[in-house]
Amino acid sequence: MPLPGMNPYLEQPMFWSAFHSRLIVAIADAIAPQIRPRYYVEIETRTYLGEGENGVLVGIPDAVVFSSESSTPATEEAIATTLTIQPQQVTVPMPEEIKERYLEIREVATGEVVTAIEVLSPKNKEAGRGRQKYEEKRLTILGSLTHLVEIDLLRGGRSMSVGGHIAPTHYRLLVSPSENRPKAMLYGFSLREPIPSFSLPLKGDLSPVVDMQAIVAGIYERAGYDLRIDYTQPVPPPALSEGDRHWLQERLQTS
Repeated sequence: MPLPGMNPYLEQPMFWSAFHSRLIVAIADAIAPQIRPRYYVEIETRTYLGEGENGVLVGIPDAVVFSSESSTPATEEAIATTLTIQPQQVTVPMPEEIKERYLEIREVATGEVVTAIEVLSPKNKEAGRGRQKYEEKRLTILGSLTHLVEIDLLRGGRSMSVGGHIAPTHYRLLVSPSENRPKAMLYGFSLREPIPSFSLPLKGDLSPVVDMQAIVAGIYERAGYDLRIDYTQPVPPPALSEGDRHWLQERLQTS
């Protein structure tokens, strides 16, 4: 890893989807040995229909029946007009099936979901169906006895709402133990800083530490991102500040 923390080049669309999937699995693999035998980790999938490129869906009725008996006979003028107007080929927005993976830590004895771990995707941070579905689930978790861990490694989009005066940062990591709500712990960090480790909230005294930086660094090596990322290209949007851009260039030149 040429950078001390999160790599903004992984936020490119060509890399993010696979990185997100690898991160979900890697977190599960890192946690599982620490929580046995009382708990296990399950990878779950949230599926919904997302909006098309233009943000509009076309509704098609199941059946439309027209009665020929009540129709008005077409006049010669109407027929002539119909024949002279030629249709124009257009495209209509199509719904896309969105699948978002997340983790649930469950108690072996009861099957109860003790902790939910979410790694945010671009769909969660932009207006639309994806954000709506995630916000609904987020509120459900926050109103329950399930702990929530929310990992945001995307600079773009609108951050999830939290109370209090929060200084803007590139990335966020939220840990919300149910017994402390509405209080929660928010780790804000920049691309210049390592991704913070955190204690995983479970039942009782067991709180294993999750080393996020080691997990991301391992993915970077196993996936061969050092061979695939072109560091001569600019960082994907949003643009960095002047200071961060100079820092990044110097860091890449010396790595």
